[in-house]
Amino acid sequence: MSYLFDFSSLWEYRDYLWRGLLGTARLTTVGTVLGVGIGILGALSRAWKLPVLAQLFGAYVELIRNTPFLVQLFFVFFGLPSIGLRLDEWDAATLAMVLNLGAYSTEIIRAGVEAVPKGQLEAAQALAMTRLQIFRHVVLRQALLKIWPALTSQIVVVMLGSSVCSQISAEELTFGANFVQSRNFRAFEAYLVATALYFCLALGLRRLLAWGGRRFLAGRTA
Repeated sequence: MSYLFDFSSLWEYRDYLWRGLLGTARLTTVGTVLGVGIGILGALSRAWKLPVLAQLFGAYVELIRNTPFLVQLFFVFFGLPSIGLRLDEWDAATLAMVLNLGAYSTEIIRAGVEAVPKGQLEAAQALAMTRLQIFRHVVLRQALLKIWPALTSQIVVVMLGSSVCSQISAEELTFGANFVQSRNFRAFEAYLVATALYFCLALGLRRLLAWGGRRFLAGRTA
């Protein structure tokens, strides 16, 4: 093999990789906030067996967890326009990521909710607290603290899975790498740089979420 590495050829396309990196960060941020929000609502509904909502979330979770993310993405982007709901690349990618993380986080958070000691719930009921007050002040923080490592891992998995959004031309990191190698024909270098950037994103996201868990859930600043 006489392959000559040439990373200098990537420099003139650095803006595409930078935009792709920011695009992945944007998808991850919006997907995490909205997806975990759905997960909290779903966990409450399923753990406390709220009428109708529990059944709806149960069907939603089973549907998402038993179908590939790529198919979900294609359904949102190519399928929904058939019924008059047309989304651009970014909106479709964001919606698909939110729905995917929402289903997985529902089950993860539900495990934390069900792990809260029943004695604490009974004590809260004895204080005449409403179900919503109990969930907010007694259950939620404890539940999130118990499942935070698992939820963090799932968020990172979804961030890495955002690479398939390049299939609908959403300008995230993989799309940027595809564009660069199609212009300079340095596929090895382009995808090696993309791999390194994903690795740094994953490590940075894990550390950020670990710090957030310590700061806001465990009450420690270290």
